[in-house]
Amino acid sequence: MEKKQNRTQLIHAGRQKGYTLGGVNPVVQRASSIIFDSLAEKKHAVANRHQQTLFYGRRGTTTHFSLQDAMTELEQGTGCALFPCGAAAIANSILAFVKTGDHILVSGSAYEPTQDFCEKILADMQIETEYFDPLEGDEISHRIKPNTRIVFLESPGSYTMEVHDTPAIVRAVRNRAPDAVIMMDNTWAAGRLYQPLTQGVDISIQSGTKYIIGHSDNMLGTAVANARCWPTLRERAYLMGQTVDPDTAYQAARGLRTLDVRLAQHQENALHVANWLNEQAEVAKVLHPAFTDCPGHRYFARDFSGSNGLFSFVFKERLSDTQLEAFCDSMKYFSMAYSWGGYESLLLANQPEQLNRIRPVAKVSFSGTLVRLHIGLEQVEDLIADLAAGFERVNKT
Repeated sequence: MEKKQNRTQLIHAGRQKGYTLGGVNPVVQRASSIIFDSLAEKKHAVANRHQQTLFYGRRGTTTHFSLQDAMTELEQGTGCALFPCGAAAIANSILAFVKTGDHILVSGSAYEPTQDFCEKILADMQIETEYFDPLEGDEISHRIKPNTRIVFLESPGSYTMEVHDTPAIVRAVRNRAPDAVIMMDNTWAAGRLYQPLTQGVDISIQSGTKYIIGHSDNMLGTAVANARCWPTLRERAYLMGQTVDPDTAYQAARGLRTLDVRLAQHQENALHVANWLNEQAEVAKVLHPAFTDCPGHRYFARDFSGSNGLFSFVFKERLSDTQLEAFCDSMKYFSMAYSWGGYESLLLANQPEQLNRIRPVAKVSFSGTLVRLHIGLEQVEDLIADLAAGFERVNKT
């Protein structure tokens, strides 16, 4: 496949004429049953069903194939499995490679639903989950056991934004457990700001709900695998019934076309807001991977090509419930919602004790209230004014 770079790649990936049928965008092909005109055609479909041949709706239509091709090219893998949401992509990617008695290593700053899946589903299957400090590099080698099957990374980490030394982790795992599968939740980078498969990770997982969809109106999960892991991931995801409707696949492919320009504006707005926050008297620290004091910043500077709209800041003090309500409830442009990656600005607040409950290791080092922001595409001066008014409300409460 010819390698295209930057925005040109995003504009043209997955837009072969067989998918667009002469139009600009891939067609939306809705189908469950695929009709065969002859036994020979049916036999061909059965023999090639794993190679993007129309076979049955759950295997995908041309709409799905277009998105899978684009995501595979984007993340420089061998194949892409589609899932109904990011949590499904995580859970099913793990399930594809584990069995009873296995041991897996998971970053201690991973997405809370990832940890819940490990504690509530894998534990019942007698699969042991061990968490590690997200800032461990090659020291992770002492945690690897003979039955370690998966090492699950997330970089930057949820809420607290630690960045892994991924190459060091990969080297350590390969030295001790060459057959282990290394996975990464790569949602923050959207497959554009960082490509973990180029550094030895086996599977890059995203919640396409975030930046790929980009408009907060669809749910999607993707998992792009290398040649070693793709056949197993592909077949076991299929056997577990994982599928995406073609309309969502179409929306995701359309979102890819503007991904770079959206990310660039999210980055510009977020850095502007983060620098402003860093100067405010109420703020103890800003947790943004592009800031030199963010944990793992040197790995971010080495491995990532840019940033996005998601980061956190910490108040100097723990806000009371009344103060927190004063800050959050009267925002004009920042909405409170789970998820992120859309065009709108969002916030979520967490007290340090709440964060520590979802951090099995490496407890937080601060005592103030943390606020995670997603900086959208609004006029940045309006967002700053909104936050400034929030600080004023806190100070008056």
